[in-house]
Amino acid sequence: MNLNDDDDDDSGTILRVAIADDHKLLADAVSSMLGGDEGFETSCCYDLESLLKLLGRDKFDIVLLDLRMPGMSGLDSVAQVVRAARDGHVVLFTGQVDRHVLDKAIELGVRGLIAKTMPLRSLGSIIELICSGQIFVPVGADFPGSMTDVENKHGLTDKELYVLRRAANGMTNKEIARDMGATEVIVKMHMRAICKKLGARNRAHAAIISRERSLL
Repeated sequence: MNLNDDDDDDSGTILRVAIADDHKLLADAVSSMLGGDEGFETSCCYDLESLLKLLGRDKFDIVLLDLRMPGMSGLDSVAQVVRAARDGHVVLFTGQVDRHVLDKAIELGVRGLIAKTMPLRSLGSIIELICSGQIFVPVGADFPGSMTDVENKHGLTDKELYVLRRAANGMTNKEIARDMGATEVIVKMHMRAICKKLGARNRAHAAIISRERSLL
């Protein structure tokens, strides 16, 4: 029996991290920070197509996934990345996400959320926590996409606010439905409820009112 073999197994464990974000400066900064630690090996890509090719070639322990990079189309793309990552842990890496989307993403196999506003020095320990089998989700009032008292006092539900934000950004009912994992009929129902609660004539008017009331 060679005792040195056991020593090699216990030390030198490298976590491979794929960083998928179209903000190159941020992706490169994360890569540089993690790359300075002997426990991590990183690769960067900047759109969905490049990420899927990368995952097809190599195996990664963690995939940091930006929801807004080119090629992403909501939860359908998230599910695609989860499948392509195989045994790897996919984590949303974004500035803001609605709670509804996060919950749906976790149902698809995502292992949590790392906010881009989080100090980079915390990233390594969070990645190690996720690799140990934990799901990481920030808690507290500053949770990205959480509903504030100002938003709630207008009587809009979380899902209605989610639909309203996307409609205000120019997304069609079909695109919103795909993003939230629902049907167009459900989205139309939400829009009718939104307009009624805000006293809006249509979705464009609802967007104007919501901006005036700082709902978006």
